[in-house]
Amino acid sequence: MCVNYVTVSRQLAFEFFRTSMEESDDWRDELYQDYVGPIIVHDDAGNRKGLTGTYGFIPKRHMPPGQRLTTMNARAETVGQLRTYKSAWAKSQLCLVPMVRFFEPNWEQPTHVRWSIGMATGEPFAVAGLYREWVEEDGKRAFSFTQLTINADDHPFMSRFHRPGEEKRSLVIVPTGEYDEWLGCKDPERARTY
Repeated sequence: MCVNYVTVSRQLAFEFFRTSMEESDDWRDELYQDYVGPIIVHDDAGNRKGLTGTYGFIPKRHMPPGQRLTTMNARAETVGQLRTYKSAWAKSQLCLVPMVRFFEPNWEQPTHVRWSIGMATGEPFAVAGLYREWVEEDGKRAFSFTQLTINADDHPFMSRFHRPGEEKRSLVIVPTGEYDEWLGCKDPERARTY
């Protein structure tokens, strides 16, 4: 599963995704668990809004002591059933996770090789995500997000990744013309069809 990716710049967020980001928000180019990165949501009026959030639905700072969860990806098949995601899924807290490329391990050789996967055109793209809000100890609001994945056992390209014998998974890439439809979807079962 995708656990790291290269996100977009503030300029690309504005030019390609028609979404402005707060000037005070900064992020790294390549994101891993618990790094902060941009996401796109709809505001109350249905307009695109840029937020920054922690990559991983439950940031390490909010995990119970001694517990380690990896929540960078959520399975589309079970996202509405698992306690971790159930409430946000029911509330349709959908987001887009903008990126330029993501990385997957290819095990077609004796040892895995890290592959960089992006659009043939080099354009950025967005994957389906789910986000939530946190209230921090200082009373400030913060956000976190996860990416949705689907089974890719039969996909001609994405089935080449992950260890032999393991289920193959893929991120859900949302077509450019469907960004606002995804963000505005209020029916969890319909959202699952993406």
